[in-house]
Amino acid sequence: MGVTTAGDLAVRDLGRIAYRDAWALQKETVAARRAGTAPDTLLVCEHDPVVTVGRGTKGEAVLDRRFPVEEVERGGEATYHGPGQVVVYPIVALAPGARDLHRWLRALEEAGLRTLAASGLEAGRRDGATGVWIGGTRKLVSIGVAADRWVTWHGLALNHRTDLAHFAAIRPCGFDAQVMTSMEAELGERCPDREAVVATLVDALREELAPFREGAAS
Repeated sequence: MGVTTAGDLAVRDLGRIAYRDAWALQKETVAARRAGTAPDTLLVCEHDPVVTVGRGTKGEAVLDRRFPVEEVERGGEATYHGPGQVVVYPIVALAPGARDLHRWLRALEEAGLRTLAASGLEAGRRDGATGVWIGGTRKLVSIGVAADRWVTWHGLALNHRTDLAHFAAIRPCGFDAQVMTSMEAELGERCPDREAVVATLVDALREELAPFREGAAS
């Protein structure tokens, strides 16, 4: 597990890690951030196959229980995590003037948009649906967040070289699984490697999240 910095934002690269282990580490990091014993931190990882079910889940979201299912605190509905995703959990103490989770979601989306644009993918948003989309019909980035006394956790998952067939186990964020796509599916041989994607995403998050951080908000 490597620890670097992006400005004064700590970046911990966890590699491939079981969802429950990363979930526990998020909770530990949130508690340390609240206590002032840890800096704002990005936890970067990918997971073994797992389905997480957020607080906004409606109806029968899990269609096939071939993967473990975890009920979690974030907003949003069911999503799948697995190898080939870039998952980032920002643990950030929101400044008193920036405690707006809707704006926070938009900032995470913007970081995803910038990351895809750097690889030549023109993506955007979809009215009424969180995340990053191509043409409003193909989803590349899923986002779900929570906050504990205004320290954020949970975060975003970018489909890099993900097995898209695994999404058929759920209704991702309430949609048909066919909406899900990946950088590899869109770019083919032009798809950048994981190291490049992570570096671009971390840089974009550092800039987009700076206005929310204590000492940086206007």
